[in-house]
Amino acid sequence: DRRLRNISDKIAGAQAYYQAARANIQQPTHEHTALGVQQNLGGLAVLGPALADSVRKSGLSEVEKQLLTQRIAAARTAIDGYVGFLNKSVPAPGGSYRSFRIGKALFDRKFALDIQSRYSAAEVLALAQKHQADLLHDMGRRAARLFPTYCAGQPVPQDTLVLIRQVIDKLTRKHAPRAGFVDAVKRQIPTLTKFVNDHKLLTQDPTKPLVVRETPLYMRGSGAGASISAPGPYDKQANTYYNVEPLPPTWTAAQAESYLREYNDYTLQILNIHEAIPGHYTQLVWANRSPSLVKSIFGNGAMIEGWAVYSERLMLDAGYGNNSDEIWLLWDKWNMRSTLNAVVDNLIQTQNASEKDVVALLTGAGFQEEAEARNKWHRATLSQVQLSSYFTGYTEILALRNEVKAREGAAFSVQNFNEQFLSFGSAPVKYIRDLLLR
Repeated sequence: DRRLRNISDKIAGAQAYYQAARANIQQPTHEHTALGVQQNLGGLAVLGPALADSVRKSGLSEVEKQLLTQRIAAARTAIDGYVGFLNKSVPAPGGSYRSFRIGKALFDRKFALDIQSRYSAAEVLALAQKHQADLLHDMGRRAARLFPTYCAGQPVPQDTLVLIRQVIDKLTRKHAPRAGFVDAVKRQIPTLTKFVNDHKLLTQDPTKPLVVRETPLYMRGSGAGASISAPGPYDKQANTYYNVEPLPPTWTAAQAESYLREYNDYTLQILNIHEAIPGHYTQLVWANRSPSLVKSIFGNGAMIEGWAVYSERLMLDAGYGNNSDEIWLLWDKWNMRSTLNAVVDNLIQTQNASEKDVVALLTGAGFQEEAEARNKWHRATLSQVQLSSYFTGYTEILALRNEVKAREGAAFSVQNFNEQFLSFGSAPVKYIRDLLLR
């Protein structure tokens, strides 16, 4: 009943909210307009029959039920009107959509303000391109060792990219069934929790629940197949949701197979480390312990995403996956994704890289499936700088760990470093570095 009253209060101003949205829209991008249509139609599902049924069965008074029912109807009308406005009146007659590209000057400025790194956008691009070459070298080395096992009897390709791709092609054939993708994620969470505890990588809080669920309709369409919705500092005991987007029913069998091969049995484990344990979920639980509301509410994206990427490396360094060439090869491929995120983010926004160029890079040197590459292009048209946060934060955290390890020598403890690092909340890594090294 309390939640229903909260919903009633929140949607009371829906009509004014959507009127303000109409007034604020001047010259949007086509990509954001289409996303607005998709997500607002998804929002209608929240205000559908299931909510009406909850109202009928609730303990609210008849007056409260009537008021909430009226507000739901008004909110649905407001959303319908807004979607119609986006479909029919945007852009304005005689007008045009704005480009999703913001250009080098704005990209560099936004990078400096959003990422808060000790590196510039240009320096991160150079670091990412160098790391791309390092990853490729390691992938070639591991693929050469795996080739006789998975490609027995076949001639060894002289081209390293072909060699790597042939081995990856074999490894990615093992994946969850189309209808069982979300369930496969759920089954892995206890294994990750046990590994972190057994290897004393950091202290976890068993009282903070993690709930794996299908991504709500109103959150779909941004290009992120999985995400974490964590409670804020004012509601610390609430559930943390691990949102996993099921495969769209409109996808063909070939599209579904491409996606499932990208998130094969090995890579799905890495995804769950990144999003859940000891990645985003674990970090955000620690962040809520911070006495600073500023850091809890206005968390630094590069620190948050960087920690999630760092946590993957942390687990594999500790022996997760039995230190096999298989999981390391597919982690290299996965880490190549974070690395190329930074590359394509910059090239798209500052050098007008085309969809064709980006997809060719991601499916070529990035070894991504086409479905993933096209999804990344879509995502890159909806944001700027955010895709650079993964590699930037990871690079800074790993460098900081190496600095602390060199300073402490034999006394260095991975658990102590992880917990000290997380204790500062979601602050920019460069400031955490200042505090740890002072």
